[in-house]
Amino acid sequence: MVEIWRLRRSVAPTRAGRPARRRLPPRGATPVVPRAACGRSPRPATISVDRRDRSTGSFQRVSATGTRTLPWSWYVDPTVLQLEQERIFRRFWQYVGRTDEITEPSSFHTTRAGHVPVLLVRDGEGTLRAFLNVCRHRGSIVCKGSGKRETLQCPYHAWTYALDGRLIAAPRADREGGIEEGLGLVQLGLETWGPFVFVNPDPDAPPLSDFLESIPEQIVEAGVDVDALHFHSRAESEYEANWKICTENFLECYHCPVAHPGFSAVMDVSPDSYLLETSRWRAAQHSPPRPEPRGTYDPTGEVERGQFHFLFPNTVLNVMPGRPNLSIGPIVPLAPERTYRFLDYLVAPDASEAWLEEMLAFDAQVGAEDRQLVERVQAGVRSGVLDEGRLMPESERLVEHFQSLVVEVLA
Repeated sequence: MVEIWRLRRSVAPTRAGRPARRRLPPRGATPVVPRAACGRSPRPATISVDRRDRSTGSFQRVSATGTRTLPWSWYVDPTVLQLEQERIFRRFWQYVGRTDEITEPSSFHTTRAGHVPVLLVRDGEGTLRAFLNVCRHRGSIVCKGSGKRETLQCPYHAWTYALDGRLIAAPRADREGGIEEGLGLVQLGLETWGPFVFVNPDPDAPPLSDFLESIPEQIVEAGVDVDALHFHSRAESEYEANWKICTENFLECYHCPVAHPGFSAVMDVSPDSYLLETSRWRAAQHSPPRPEPRGTYDPTGEVERGQFHFLFPNTVLNVMPGRPNLSIGPIVPLAPERTYRFLDYLVAPDASEAWLEEMLAFDAQVGAEDRQLVERVQAGVRSGVLDEGRLMPESERLVEHFQSLVVEVLA
């Protein structure tokens, strides 16, 4: 169940919860990050979720609801990012690429999910698998880039793995012993939706469909058949900003009238028309074109409304009005104040190159404007003088939803 509302509603709707997964805290759990972090970290990290009220000198708990932002220290502190990697990026589905990047038998492609190096392999029988791209010997990265191989051999000591991940050779193992046959590559969760590949490092994770919920149906209802789209290009970028700042910028269009004049000249970003939607692990924004759009990009066509979806923790998915199209990509933290993004653009095979170039230029302009915005925010929160900010209770409700999920999962 989801709730959709207009920004001018006087009473914010209640979000419908879903049953909490086994390894995550239930909704409403006390948002306190405990001392014991994930045991897989050699030096468990701890962060305090208390903060001092400067006017009274007392400490208050970080609230998972309301209009207060996350503590600004969470956007610069390496300890916070370490916990996020352990408790968020190792436990949730993340978009890593497309099935057409690895179509031939015996081919491989490397990518990442958060800071987890991922090796996608299509074996000789055509089965697609995902492995941790780390040798079980001394921890070297096994493969880089993409290619075709009958086996996967680590370049450090030549430990060799079959395409199904089994360890099949380790030099001197017969002579010296001590190597268990079960030391194969660690398999990761892999699921696909249409041509889109998602990976989850958690072997006990619920299925991808539990997180996507109604996104596939909404895309179909918009007139977009993801299986009929053709890949056009990938846009890559890095930002000098925390991944949460980049995500929060995506999750609101409160800034659009002032910061994105070109976007606002084409899309109707007025509070009465720009609809917001939240569900358990996702959020979305829906916008029609303006009645008389002004700009170089023509939004008329089979797709009548823009859809801008977010799947926690870091996957964004956009459908622009006009010809059938879709862009999808992750927001990947590289460091506390550095983020990598890519967007895969797919379009209908009969879309004209002229329309496509207009749409891509339109989107690129928004991206360039967003870069300046998020890097300015990062510079501000880095100052350390102020503890937090405030959120507009309706216009930035998706930001609040995202921040509450971050607090919940870190708890």
